[in-house]
Amino acid sequence: MTQATTADEFTDRIDSVTTASADTDRLLTVAVPADDALGETLERVEEDHAEANYLDTDETTQTQVRDALEEVRRVLHEYDATPENGLVVYAGVVDGEMRTHVFDDLAVPVTEGVYERSNEFVTAPLDATVDPAADAPTHGLLVVARESAVFGRYDAEEVELVDEITADVPSKQAATGRDEDRFQGRSEERTEEFFDRVGDAAERVFLSAADTAADEPAATVDRVVVGGSEVMVDEFTDGDHLPERLGDRVAGTFEVEYASEQGLRELVDAAEDADALDVGEVRETLDEFFAAMEEGDEALYGHEATSDALDSGAVETLLVADSLDAAEAQALAQRAAETGADTVVVPTGYDRGERFADGFEGVGALLRHPVA
Repeated sequence: MTQATTADEFTDRIDSVTTASADTDRLLTVAVPADDALGETLERVEEDHAEANYLDTDETTQTQVRDALEEVRRVLHEYDATPENGLVVYAGVVDGEMRTHVFDDLAVPVTEGVYERSNEFVTAPLDATVDPAADAPTHGLLVVARESAVFGRYDAEEVELVDEITADVPSKQAATGRDEDRFQGRSEERTEEFFDRVGDAAERVFLSAADTAADEPAATVDRVVVGGSEVMVDEFTDGDHLPERLGDRVAGTFEVEYASEQGLRELVDAAEDADALDVGEVRETLDEFFAAMEEGDEALYGHEATSDALDSGAVETLLVADSLDAAEAQALAQRAAETGADTVVVPTGYDRGERFADGFEGVGALLRHPVA
């Protein structure tokens, strides 16, 4: 079992894993989720160890794979039960030496099992513990205007432009005199036709292509937010142009000026301000952090100040940007957990997150008490 480590030691352990490589598939990664028993994994290791001499590779690699399996088996036998937040074991010969790295002290539970032999260690079990998007819902973004519409996705990390379409709606300037009434009627008809096209495009973008013909087509987004001018948004949503499967997932409508990639970002900001996105904990924590920074000594930021506050046990909530180096974020989260502090990972795909990352070095803390 691993001993308590300092932040630098923890970071060094992660760096050793992420930089390791081999010229053959002899590096073994084993991750056991927090809720899984060790027995099944141990049984698989035992079986593979017994069959290692029959691998379709050279004799040296066979020996090194067998040694790696033996190391993992040894580590697993040290535990009577799976550690509280799961277990990740890395073993393999790197630069002629057996390297074994054990993580049984992660700040966030391991959620997915891994059993893989490769020429590199699989770092996903470590990355997932500081990934804000791992369990975050995906939001479909739609901004509709009179003559165009854009579609995007937001997964708590970034805003992605997925598609855009334009309308064939002629300008009112083309009509004069007694043709104006007839033009107005045809223009409204064309707008309705365009809205139908927007609905069809939304089906293509936000519903699984393989299931769009099914009675219950699978959505690739958890919620949908719609933006545009107040008039256009109301006309579009009141007209039931979205497929029912998506219409039931609309989380709100918001005023947005541009049907463009910029408009998608505006839509995320507006929806986030209204707490329509499932990043409520992040929003509330950031609001509290920004307010505390303005008011006095209940918060601090920066790598050095935050590290000192963690050392003194003064941190109530640690904030780290998702753009922070994964090893450093994991080490900070580990130190926070050891003192009973919470960790909130701040996505930088929207304005508040960018402000935190750019203006506060991507690291900050809400404090239990002032730091001298």
